[in-house]
Amino acid sequence: MKYYLIAGEASGDLHASRLMQELKKQDTEAEFRFYGGDQMQAAGGTMVRHYRKLAYMGFVTVLLHLPTILTNMRRAKQDISNWKPDVVILVDYPGFNLSIAKFVHEKALCPVYYYISPKLWAWKEYRIKNIKRDVNELFSILPFEVPFFEQKHHYPIHYVGNPTKEEVNRFQEEYNEDFQQFCHRTGLNPQKKIIALLAGSRKQEIKENLPAMMEMARQFPDYQFVLAGAPAIDDKFYASFLQKSDETLSLVRLVKNDTYALLSHAHAALVTSGTATLETALFRVPQVVCYRTSHPRFFGWLRKQLLKVKYVSLVNLITDREVVQELVADTFSIESINREFTPLLPDDSPQRLQMLQGYEEVNQRLGNTNAPEEAARIMTGLLQ
Repeated sequence: MKYYLIAGEASGDLHASRLMQELKKQDTEAEFRFYGGDQMQAAGGTMVRHYRKLAYMGFVTVLLHLPTILTNMRRAKQDISNWKPDVVILVDYPGFNLSIAKFVHEKALCPVYYYISPKLWAWKEYRIKNIKRDVNELFSILPFEVPFFEQKHHYPIHYVGNPTKEEVNRFQEEYNEDFQQFCHRTGLNPQKKIIALLAGSRKQEIKENLPAMMEMARQFPDYQFVLAGAPAIDDKFYASFLQKSDETLSLVRLVKNDTYALLSHAHAALVTSGTATLETALFRVPQVVCYRTSHPRFFGWLRKQLLKVKYVSLVNLITDREVVQELVADTFSIESINREFTPLLPDDSPQRLQMLQGYEEVNQRLGNTNAPEEAARIMTGLLQ
């Protein structure tokens, strides 16, 4: 069968690539064409457009790149029409993908499957009408989404397990590098514990959050601060932050495309909200969630008006309680990061041990299903 996939960012590229691998096991004649990234390309098939050309965030940034976004959207629609796939599989990235779903549905080209559902429970809940109208099957990776879609909105979905958990488990089974070896390979100091900085996968996120995270190197000189470089961000962009005249700030080191290895050896972490908070929890690394925004007071007020959930991190959303501290918008500051982060550093501190216990609850709630394998099994079964 012919599968057309669209993933708009790094995490979607990873999840889609694993799904493609499983689809090939279920369907030996599978053909792929996609908007995606390097990992999807490694899985096989034809890349139409790299997600680097799609990943814009923020109202002003989107507005400035609107002609490019619209061109990419038109190109995708035309390409789907020409290729005539048996199914279109959309991976997160709702602003772009819901428009594609509407087009495919209106033209009655093929079924639309949504893998990693849009986060309607957080905001823009009105999009549920688009989902019901345009999406044939929705595949959820978060357990709390089941009651949201099925009970609140009477729209049946498939909970297939969490791919991030499966990816972390797979990495841990295969990874055999100890701390000394990791430090030697990456040029880090084997005598200092690591504080990992996960500042986001988009330039705007990094611009907003990284300077404050780097400032923590002043507060904790006995640790080495290591920035996890995102695959879609070039080294020159990171260098604009890291190459400072201040000697303390220049001690922050960059490790590129090796986040899971970094988390395997990190003592604690500062993390921008998103999938990274869940990854950090699954590696059992105590963390503080940091998300700075422009105009923080206004955003803080807007968050209370628009967001439908109490939390922004997946860790807290999954447990429905505050396992990790979230410093977002008007609660974000150097002082608040320092205040919340300091108690997590001693090995036997109550705050650290309590957070690690909360991580066990996250792990249990996600279950043990292999998400891409289960999703591929259901998808091929439905198509046959």
